[in-house]
Amino acid sequence: MENFIQEPGPKTPKIFFDVSTGNFELSGRSIPENSVELYKPVLRWLDEYVKQPALSTHMTIKLEYFNTTSSKCIIDLFRRLEKVKKQGYEVKVTWYYEEEDEDMKESGEDFREIIHVPMDIVKL
Repeated sequence: MENFIQEPGPKTPKIFFDVSTGNFELSGRSIPENSVELYKPVLRWLDEYVKQPALSTHMTIKLEYFNTTSSKCIIDLFRRLEKVKKQGYEVKVTWYYEEEDEDMKESGEDFREIIHVPMDIVKL
């Protein structure tokens, strides 16, 4: 299995998932015209990753902004991580937000209430 790499664009996030280390990053802006199409290959990749995950998976989220349809896709990402955790592997999410960005902090807190993996919310 190869790493998943998507370079950022003006409306799309950087996505870098390193299969060998289990270090995943989602950063930038996620406001694509069609979030489902953007995240479809990412979710397929994660479906394969779930079958043979690293011993420890750490997802770092550093989003400046995301739209409503992206939030549904982000939850789908987290659901895949829940599957990894249920298999007995270590999984952790770190959600970063800018100090003055209360909306992004609250979004992280909302996700933390929904998902069943440990999530730290960290001020940059």
